[in-house]
Amino acid sequence: MNKIHFTLISLFALFACGQPADNPDSEDKNLPRIAIAGLAIESSTFSPALTHEEAFHAKVGDDVFSYYPFLSPDSLDRNRAHWIPTLKGHALPGGIVTRKAYESLVTKTLDMLKKNIPYDGLFFDIHGAMSVVGLDDPEGDFIDRVRKVVGKETIISTCMDLHGNVSWRLAQNTDLITCYRLAPHEDAMESKKRAVDNLLDRIETGKGKPAYKAWIPVPILLPGEKTSTRIEPAKSLYAQVEPASLQEGIIDAAIWVGYAWADEPRNHAVVMVTGDDKEKVSHTAEELAQSFWKVRSEFVFVAPTATLAESLDKAIASDKRPFMISDMGDNPTAGGAGDVTWTLKEILARPEFKTDKGPSLIYASIPGPGFVEKAIKVGVGGRVDGYAGASIDARFAPPIWLSGIIEAIEYGDTHAETEVVVKVGSAHIIVTKKRKPYHKEIDFTRLGLNPRETDIVVVKIGYLVPELYDMRADWIMALTPGGVDQDLERLDYKRINRPMFPLDKDMQDPDLSAKLVPSSDGF
Repeated sequence: MNKIHFTLISLFALFACGQPADNPDSEDKNLPRIAIAGLAIESSTFSPALTHEEAFHAKVGDDVFSYYPFLSPDSLDRNRAHWIPTLKGHALPGGIVTRKAYESLVTKTLDMLKKNIPYDGLFFDIHGAMSVVGLDDPEGDFIDRVRKVVGKETIISTCMDLHGNVSWRLAQNTDLITCYRLAPHEDAMESKKRAVDNLLDRIETGKGKPAYKAWIPVPILLPGEKTSTRIEPAKSLYAQVEPASLQEGIIDAAIWVGYAWADEPRNHAVVMVTGDDKEKVSHTAEELAQSFWKVRSEFVFVAPTATLAESLDKAIASDKRPFMISDMGDNPTAGGAGDVTWTLKEILARPEFKTDKGPSLIYASIPGPGFVEKAIKVGVGGRVDGYAGASIDARFAPPIWLSGIIEAIEYGDTHAETEVVVKVGSAHIIVTKKRKPYHKEIDFTRLGLNPRETDIVVVKIGYLVPELYDMRADWIMALTPGGVDQDLERLDYKRINRPMFPLDKDMQDPDLSAKLVPSSDGF
């Protein structure tokens, strides 16, 4: 076999194996260079909790690809560009982020970006509801600092949660922008892929940055539990988004509900449309904004709501199992501290749950690192006594004294680290080393619990995520206290823009005309 023949066979083998374009040693100079960066969290400023750097579980370099199945080594998109992943961090929703944590994560990202400039594009993957101590609009600050590193030529495509906030500063610095269109967010990965595909398409076709970006602030601030796309009016409102985005001259269209539990000027709904047809971009944005404003009074909770006492009464009287109760006020998936003990205190005070003859109940969950340590020493089957909860948010109830039999101890969970099940009367209470939301059936079954055969399942959550929603036989959302209180009128807003619906129910119709955002080239 001659040398030329061998080389051709070798090259064919490399191609057939789908060698990723992001391998620096085999970089195709004709492929665009695209960086990846982002930080994601919802931060409640009405919670006393603080979020530190370790909560973001930041991935760097090639580990970032694990977030994106559509960028697997053999995927089409992976091989359309030379990818340079920097840092991607994603934290459970929680309290305000410390300035030290924010500056550390941002600095690490910028340092990594500096090492590989220039870039044709950047995928900016954020949530949009991060709050940072002493800093308004962190995502706007972050992208502004990114832009200073990558320069004005780089096309930045941003993907966000629809519960994020889009400030004018963020809108200026990004070029392509989109958000989820479903709540619960079953289309999260689809939306991220759309942001990446939009970026690749604009680079590959040579069209570059959109000619126009229309931004419309809509003075509405509602919780996600009232704006679920499972029900009207959000269902029909968001159904308008995709057809709007498919029009000739439009690249993407998006509606952000905004984040209700942070007291900052940027917290409100927003509509954005990007594209190359000025009239169509502006008109489409105005139509979506008017549609949102028109139905503002029709938003209701996605499930029946009641006080906790009423919710428990209904659950106890029901013959449907599992009867699920959402402990909404301290929901860690929305920014609650996750350790408010008020609901658990009320449950254990009920006579129905005092003995093991009562209705079976699972409570998920309450953090109690000291309690967990005691349980480990005692072991499964032993009796343990100790306090749990309220180490962070004790505004509504103090730490709770639990005395019961240890049914399970599990190690290694990414968020909880260690989980303990303690049986108190007829209640099976999950106590964790660190807070954790319980989303999936396996979260329970790995602890020896069977939620499908349990009379009542109480979860610290708002609207049920798909797996719990499909599991429920009946469901009610309890209006409980906490850092993400659903009664927004009880929250002490001081800095949001006013008037704001529904806090100012009789406000006049706002100006919903499109505001054209300057290109990132021009400021």
